[in-house]
Amino acid sequence: MNAKFGPAGNSESFTTLGYKKSIDIPAYIKKFDLDAYEYQCGHGLRVNEQTMRDLGVLAREANIALSLHAPYYISLSSVEEEKRMNSINYILESAKVADMCGAAKIIVHSGSCGKLSRETALEYAKETLRLSQIALDENNLSHIHICPETMGKVNQLGNLEEVMELCKIEDRFIPCIDFGHLNARTFGAIKSQTDYKSILDSIENALGLDRLKLFHSHFSKIEFTDKGGEKRHLTFEDEIYGPLFDPLAELIAKKSLTPTFICESAGTQAEDAVEMKRIYNSYK
Repeated sequence: MNAKFGPAGNSESFTTLGYKKSIDIPAYIKKFDLDAYEYQCGHGLRVNEQTMRDLGVLAREANIALSLHAPYYISLSSVEEEKRMNSINYILESAKVADMCGAAKIIVHSGSCGKLSRETALEYAKETLRLSQIALDENNLSHIHICPETMGKVNQLGNLEEVMELCKIEDRFIPCIDFGHLNARTFGAIKSQTDYKSILDSIENALGLDRLKLFHSHFSKIEFTDKGGEKRHLTFEDEIYGPLFDPLAELIAKKSLTPTFICESAGTQAEDAVEMKRIYNSYK
């Protein structure tokens, strides 16, 4: 098995190349010789069930692994119990949409700390995720993996250690390691292969080799500020902000890991995913 590569949503080229609808996505992805795609529901779960089922059929025929990004308004760690309970329902509804198209994973933002201590926010998030998994199990969706994501702003819950703690709740949880986010929230600390190795070692030490082998990942260059962290996503053309993919690709190939890399570049995510795949294959 090899690592998989694909975009988060559609690049600007989707429409310029003549593609128009969701069912065109598999043909678009195969045009770039990619094998993964993350369907974006960040702003809500407004989908047509038949369209999603048709998308799933076409994706399976093209050997494209689908994942789904759950709504941004999910708040695992809200101080308000009602918002946490609503978030459980949003995760359940996300899993239902993922199941329509055969997506095996839903990516969930970890939440924010607000006025809470990081420790208290983490405990709230743990309980919300625990109840979310129960909801999935009770609705015959236990095969859908919840993927807590590392976040890019300093005041957000979701540094590497916190995501590891969230994933310890349930063996079926798969970490979504956003290397751009981690680089942004540490103000550009990912500079070398040693830095990447430290991240991968932390995953293995916390969750074991099996989950390290198949972790989910977002990757892009991200501009950040000196205090807050993440500011905006960039493209691979940027030469100021990182992180660089080459040292990570070499490490992934050497360790025979098989993660799914979803590129989140701004408007060129499919094109930059192609470059990521090329770099990775050069080390195979």
